[in-house]
Amino acid sequence: MSSSLLLVFLLVLSAIAFHLGRRKALAVGRASGSPRSLHSRPVYYGALTALWCGLPAIVLFVLWQTLESTVIVRLTLSTLPDEIRSLPDASLGLVVNDIKNLAAGNSFGGIKDPAIEAAANYYRHLQDIGSLIQSGALTVIGLVAMVLGLSRISPKLRARNQVETVVRVVLITCSTIAIFTTIGIILSVLFEAIRFFQHVPLTDFLFGLKWSPQTAIRSDQVGSSGAFGAVPVFTGTLMISALAMMVAVPIGLMSAIYLAEYAGKKVRAVGKPLIEILAGIPTVVYGFFAALVVAPFIRDLGARFGISVSSESALAAGLIMGIMIIPFIMSISDDVINAVPQAMRDGSYALGATKSETVRLVLLPAALPGIVGGILLAVSRAIGETMIVVMAAGLSANLTANPLQAVTTVTVQIVTLLVGDQEFDSPKTLAAFALGLLLFLVTLMLNVTALYIVRKYREQYE
Repeated sequence: MSSSLLLVFLLVLSAIAFHLGRRKALAVGRASGSPRSLHSRPVYYGALTALWCGLPAIVLFVLWQTLESTVIVRLTLSTLPDEIRSLPDASLGLVVNDIKNLAAGNSFGGIKDPAIEAAANYYRHLQDIGSLIQSGALTVIGLVAMVLGLSRISPKLRARNQVETVVRVVLITCSTIAIFTTIGIILSVLFEAIRFFQHVPLTDFLFGLKWSPQTAIRSDQVGSSGAFGAVPVFTGTLMISALAMMVAVPIGLMSAIYLAEYAGKKVRAVGKPLIEILAGIPTVVYGFFAALVVAPFIRDLGARFGISVSSESALAAGLIMGIMIIPFIMSISDDVINAVPQAMRDGSYALGATKSETVRLVLLPAALPGIVGGILLAVSRAIGETMIVVMAAGLSANLTANPLQAVTTVTVQIVTLLVGDQEFDSPKTLAAFALGLLLFLVTLMLNVTALYIVRKYREQYE
């Protein structure tokens, strides 16, 4: 039985255990005189029986899937001749891949080694035996655990407490995994960034005015000494993000106010989903639109007025990125405005205020923390955008305040530095991790600021 079918079987068996446990709990309750004699509701007894049936089997299933391949490979390698087992790890890994391919029926022709073919047959044999043992063991464990769970059902069994304990443990485990994943990402970037700063001083990276991460591969190579000043890269990032927010914030906020306070139910039911569709468009589509429509339009418009405009400009990227971010600001602002208590609107109208005065003097101040938090989250989204900048703003790390010139951003440079075959010992490649670390710190500060604003001022209007 395949792994997917086996997992489905375990889920079906757990569902059967839930039904049997619930039914037995009802029967025990009736036998005791009333279902109220049970400590917990019958559904908790069913859930507890399902957990008894499913959890041990699923834990064994996960362990089996984790260790099966390693055990089978070791047993298979033990059947190979000594001259093959004594090969270096890299060559032995290729042999293992050949065995797995032959066992899976993927033959690429060529001269076949009888020892490799025999090992592949033995590998396939072990897989078949392992599948049978796994299916039988999981079925027996599931059935035995279900019977034990059913036998424990009694009016005094605290089923709800035990189920809630299991759910709490699962939630804590998921939270712990998320935390450790975040810590692992931070450490992996941090260690590589430290290696970069061993080659390039931190002050040169933070305050340098030239970005040209081309290092010499040979000692006699000319013109590739490398310059790792991150100021032009972050200037371009801030410029494009600022242009995007200048487009997204007014349009998104005004759209939210209209949909929340002025639009009718039919208009709102149609308008809000249509605007939110923009969030589902792939960024590469926005990039194509910026490169093929917006950038040429800006260049031609500038030529009519005698203004020199680059074919790839920060303005084109910022405008399209702003359009992409409109749904984020609009949706968050709309939810925050609708969350303002109706009593505040009624009180404003009772004092003689008009709708526009109510919006300006009551609703917006009340919803301001949530709106600011949504804007800062949208800024983080803009800073992390890559595809639109690549296609509309170019790759040139120019230190300029002119939005009509080509610029680049941090994320674009990270992609550029890590494309192709790279050695992770050179400052050129390690510079990507330094940029990533700095970008992470910037977005982290924005997110923390957003949370701080929301938590600090939210209770004033509750």
